[in-house]
Amino acid sequence: MKTDLLLAIVLIVCLAGAIGVTRGLTQHRRDPAHHSGEAQLYLDGRSARRLSLAFNGLAADWYWMRSLQYVGGKVVEYEDEHNGQFDLTSLSTLDLPLLPSLLDVTTTLDPQFIPAYEYGAVILPETNPAAAIALLNKGIAANPSSWRLHQHLGYIYWQRKDYARASEVYEAGAKLPAAPAWVTAMAARMKAEGGSRTAARAMYQRLSESSQDPAVQKMIEYQLESLDSLDERDVIRQELEKFRQRTGHCVKLWRDIAPELEAAKIETNWDIDSSQPSVRGYYTFKFRDGAPLDPSGIPYRLINDGCDVDLDPTSKVPR
Repeated sequence: MKTDLLLAIVLIVCLAGAIGVTRGLTQHRRDPAHHSGEAQLYLDGRSARRLSLAFNGLAADWYWMRSLQYVGGKVVEYEDEHNGQFDLTSLSTLDLPLLPSLLDVTTTLDPQFIPAYEYGAVILPETNPAAAIALLNKGIAANPSSWRLHQHLGYIYWQRKDYARASEVYEAGAKLPAAPAWVTAMAARMKAEGGSRTAARAMYQRLSESSQDPAVQKMIEYQLESLDSLDERDVIRQELEKFRQRTGHCVKLWRDIAPELEAAKIETNWDIDSSQPSVRGYYTFKFRDGAPLDPSGIPYRLINDGCDVDLDPTSKVPR
């Protein structure tokens, strides 16, 4: 009887908490003073924490699921409108005004909910960098031993080209007991060469090691392809300039410098057999003109009357 009575009391308290949260959400949605598009549809963290009584963890899970569903719904809308597959390089095109509030409530209800901070670190920088920084600072304050949150915050500052601040964040993370040695090295690299491609490669490599999320891995793959393409275009420009100095005019056809490009380890479509797999996949070019191939397997194009090179509009490499 005592067990049954205790269970009944718990169920009543749970129901009361659920009703309180539901009423609060409903009233908040119907209040025209707070209704501005999508910006004020949800309770703030303190209100949600108060209404959820002793069931903050359960309420945090609910808001966390709402965060995932919210972003997922936006991605579906994007795919429907653009007839294509969405990836993290398209994040900046999404309109996500509610996401900062959803993640703020989630982490107020459960300040140790590390996945929510990390999710915000991936999604928010492309749509609301200030909210991303605020969320991670909140996470670091609530989880002072988490060096990974320092890594995510340092990455955001690096994205914003604030290399001095990125270095400071990495230095703070390096002092934590569980931080690996490379965090210290990253702090020094940010200070010395934060804007270099070498630093960028190191940054993406560390992000790849610290995340198992397929979407994050795909984003990193795209960014590394972009770096590879920048390096390749530097080499191609050198060969274009050598040709101009040698002949007095710019390249008219890629075949003019195809041997030099291949000698420089730039893959071209000159000798590709479309029936055999290439390093970057299968190719079925109708005309093989010696064009160098970008990391997505699309030929680069000559610009400025053959004096310069650029990505083709159909390339999958991020610009």
